[in-house]
Amino acid sequence: MIDARFAGALGAFRLDAAFTAPGHGVTALFGPSGCGKTSVLRCIAGLQRLPDGHLIVNGESWQDGRRFRPTHRRPLGYVFQEASLFPHLSVRENLSFGQRRVRGEPQRIGFDEVVDLLGIARLFDRPTDRLSGGERQRVAIGRALLSQPQLLLMDEPLSALDRISKDEILPYLERLHAALSIPVLYVSHDIAEVERLADTLVLMEAGRVRAAGPIADLLADPDLPLVHMPQPAAVIDGRVLSVDPRYELTELEVPGGRLLVAGDLGPVGSVRRLRIPASDVSLGRRAPVDTTILNALPALILGAEQTGGRQMTVRLALGADGRGAPLLSRVSRYSWDRLDLAPGQTVIARLKAVALRDSGPAADTPVSDPHP
Repeated sequence: MIDARFAGALGAFRLDAAFTAPGHGVTALFGPSGCGKTSVLRCIAGLQRLPDGHLIVNGESWQDGRRFRPTHRRPLGYVFQEASLFPHLSVRENLSFGQRRVRGEPQRIGFDEVVDLLGIARLFDRPTDRLSGGERQRVAIGRALLSQPQLLLMDEPLSALDRISKDEILPYLERLHAALSIPVLYVSHDIAEVERLADTLVLMEAGRVRAAGPIADLLADPDLPLVHMPQPAAVIDGRVLSVDPRYELTELEVPGGRLLVAGDLGPVGSVRRLRIPASDVSLGRRAPVDTTILNALPALILGAEQTGGRQMTVRLALGADGRGAPLLSRVSRYSWDRLDLAPGQTVIARLKAVALRDSGPAADTPVSDPHP
């Protein structure tokens, strides 16, 4: 577990942030520019020292009041917005530099493993000035991992990249997420990145932590601004049950039901992340018949808030008992009133599109007829 608390003045800015996060998976520090995300990361790295600081990482105290472990004694890797590779070294030599920092210590993360996960073997002999932005960041991540960190810090690693480069590197970050056991703290102000990568979300505002917890829960929390975004969505992790090669459909088990998603997303038993936009979830009293929509599941209405003058944002949980995964729906206020919907009712959630948020072969492929 990561237990962090930092308070103090940074010039005119006041930081007073505290949170706990799991000691595994990806925890995203999310919020608008200037809210203190990078300041928290620098405090965790020991690059910024505040008098009121407390940090425990998987049982090890890195800071407790006046007791302060300096940066060079903290087993962490740090990936910045800019790759900051050594220009006089090749890709292979940049990677080897990370290993040299911990020569003689146990190698929990192997060189070949990192190279394979990041797909950088073909770049070995290139000078760094001949790499694309996405390639440079992959090498920077590899160098950080080969320093054998117990914690990986990533400070908006995609913010300097164009959309094509971001799309290039995101699947590699997902592979790291799936393969590595070390915790990652990931700073971003891009909700699409957070939805795709994070397990846990720390929502920050004006130097403080407004909320922290599983990302699926915070995305559907009516007391937080995320549910009121122009294009809110739910994220659900599903386990592959079977693949139908004839129709190129994969059946996944999710908390509260089963979903069909386009493409071969195997192998069976693997976990895939799904993104379901609220605008693609319609509600009905009965199961649909004679329709091209493949996914229609019972769900319990937990609550609803008016969005603007004509829309309702409806919070649901899959399953007739409401014990399944959180889900959001955007419907017109007219439809809400016409169907006489209310919290506590069981409805049929019709999912017009289920997009894969994963590095598999059918990423972001909707499952429905384009003209239902």
